Amino acid sequence: MRVLIIGGYGNFGQYIAKRLSKDADIDLVIGGRSIVKAKDFADSIKATWVYLDIHKNLDEVLEAKKPDLIIHTSGPFQGQGYEVAEACIRYQCHYIDLADGREFVANIDRLDQAAKEAGVLIVSGASSVPCLTAAIIDEYLPQFEKMEAIDYGIATAQRTNPGLATTTAILAYAGKAFETLKNGVRATIFGWQDLTLRKYPELGYRLLSNCDVPDLEIFPARYPGLKDVRFRAGLEVPFLHLGLWALSWLVRAGLLRSLKPFAEPFYKVGPLFNILGTDRSAFHMEMTGTGHEGESLKKTFYLLTDSGHGPNIPCIPSILLTQMLSRGTISARGAMPCLGLITLPAYLEALADLDIKVLRQG
Repeated sequence: MRVLIIGGYGNFGQYIAKRLSKDADIDLVIGGRSIVKAKDFADSIKATWVYLDIHKNLDEVLEAKKPDLIIHTSGPFQGQGYEVAEACIRYQCHYIDLADGREFVANIDRLDQAAKEAGVLIVSGASSVPCLTAAIIDEYLPQFEKMEAIDYGIATAQRTNPGLATTTAILAYAGKAFETLKNGVRATIFGWQDLTLRKYPELGYRLLSNCDVPDLEIFPARYPGLKDVRFRAGLEVPFLHLGLWALSWLVRAGLLRSLKPFAEPFYKVGPLFNILGTDRSAFHMEMTGTGHEGESLKKTFYLLTDSGHGPNIPCIPSILLTQMLSRGTISARGAMPCLGLITLPAYLEALADLDIKVLRQG
């Protein structure tokens, strides 16, 4: 199966490509706007490459390379349209993206009928959210009579600095209003606010703040018993986290329209503080509700990462889905968020060769 990775030499694209390059059933093509980066990286993993700008020559590349699958890693997806997915439908090519944009992922099903008619699978949000988070809930849900609240988040490692696209996505909603589920009703919260301190096993305390993710839109309908859904993330160095928190107030107060224009300076300045941080990150999900005997029930799931391996976690769904498509072990067709396609055991098995520890409490 020929797989074209858009942004294949980027942070996420490289890890996906390196994993898939070991699969004899997959013919990789690395695509991107930098000819030098695409060629150098493709040569390093014995893949082919192509100049690709999704706004300029997407159809030309699809016509020439005839991929069976496109993996779209080139964010930020906030504000993007579905041009790449729609082109895949026209050329009868499967599509997977790593989008974390709320509306982008939640509304991908508007392409469902066209994708089914073309006989292709269009999957959005093949990443930590909502793929991994939904897989965790699905695994634990049978233990509850009623799962009523989920509180979860990601504490990032300073030395695994996020790419420019991730930085842009965070700054785009910092200080901006969005909705989540509180006490059974939709409530307004603000990006990178509601400052919280959480203690993680082995890592200690980390600051966390509100993030806007697809889950907040998708989970209330998928899990109708939920009354509270809260997702947060944090920077390891307190000074940086608090600095962004303070700036978010300028947006909330209307003194700045958005922090998005400052994405490149933030991206460049971040690594200067690496000496103050580590390469250890963590994910947690705390699920509370009622057990089958009427008792109060709380389950907590942790992923604790070391050696800078945390950023590999969002890459796993696209790798697994690609292998499933190449081997014909997935029959789903249509357009959908990445929900229910990958089980938690399968996800964790794919993480087994990384420096990542799973910890369960409750």
